[in-house]
Amino acid sequence: MSKANSTALAVCVIAFLGGCSGADGAGNSGSAQPSEETVDSVDQAATTCSVPSFITQSPTPTGWATQNGGTTGGGTAKATTVTTLAQLNSAAKGTTAAVIYVQGKLAQGTVTIGSNKTIIGCSGNNALNGHVELKGSSNVILRNLNVIGYNCAPPDVNTATGGQCQNGQDAMTIEKDSHHIWIDHSAISDGSDGNLDITHASDDITISYTKFFYSTKRSDPNDTGAAGHRFSDLIGHSDSNGSEDTGHLNITFHHDWWAQNVVERAPRIRFGKVHLYNDLWTNTGDDYCIGVGVGANVRSEENAFIGVKTPIDTTSYVNSSIAKSVAKSTSNLYSGTSGKSPADLNASSVFAPPYSFSAESASAVQADVQANAGPK
Repeated sequence: MSKANSTALAVCVIAFLGGCSGADGAGNSGSAQPSEETVDSVDQAATTCSVPSFITQSPTPTGWATQNGGTTGGGTAKATTVTTLAQLNSAAKGTTAAVIYVQGKLAQGTVTIGSNKTIIGCSGNNALNGHVELKGSSNVILRNLNVIGYNCAPPDVNTATGGQCQNGQDAMTIEKDSHHIWIDHSAISDGSDGNLDITHASDDITISYTKFFYSTKRSDPNDTGAAGHRFSDLIGHSDSNGSEDTGHLNITFHHDWWAQNVVERAPRIRFGKVHLYNDLWTNTGDDYCIGVGVGANVRSEENAFIGVKTPIDTTSYVNSSIAKSVAKSTSNLYSGTSGKSPADLNASSVFAPPYSFSAESASAVQADVQANAGPK
């Protein structure tokens, strides 16, 4: 199950789904990177990008993103490299198929991603700073990206003047019927409100080998105090939104890592069928990890919970008068955990994944995920 971590120099003139010359490390340099002044013609630039070998070795997702036609991103569209926030927003807008490589650390701001896009970080040193949003977007692949939120600080939130973290931006938001999204080998951290929220009937999403964390033990004196609203991932924004969300929010998390300073929502789930397998939690000092909410159907298997409190909370967020919740945990590893013991909830009604997958033993998860999750 382990992914190769070595980096191959790839001269990527077409999407990785169609192949990259030099993927075996034999590539050579292309033309110079586009300048800020050539934003409108950035897609005409030759693209040279040093990317990890797994980008070309593993071109397709597993899980919900494979359903109902699958997720192909920009397909075989001509690749381009961007080096500024303006270039990325120009290349990522609209519905025209595009394959985009991100080089370097971009300026702080908002990235808006349209449909039929593949966006890949050239190396683990890339960074999208501020807020990434997908609203009504479909068929999007995001790989090897480092997404860093505003961390509950200006210009997003100023707690010194009464601001609250929850009123700020997520590091990444997927909403408004966005569907067929694959996030892979990325890091998503330091969101003011949350790291990754998936809401408003978004669907058919896979998140794999991705790390969620907060870089600091920030506090929020105007709201959650020492907890700092370090609440990572919310699936479904409201208990009252069942009319929109029921039948959607179907998401697979596999080989993901909830790491330092995550206090809650790892993730917290409403309404969707959510499959978590071969994931890792090491976020010691948390309140809980997986939160089973209203109308959720949660399947947790072959995961590893290390030194955390309440691996799965099946009591605090359910409300059967609104919608029945379901949770089943199978063959998970619990090491040094505390709080509420894992308990199934209406387990006979848990969904059967409609896709094929291969789970490794929970005993192997920590080493695999810590070695391979996140951008490289």
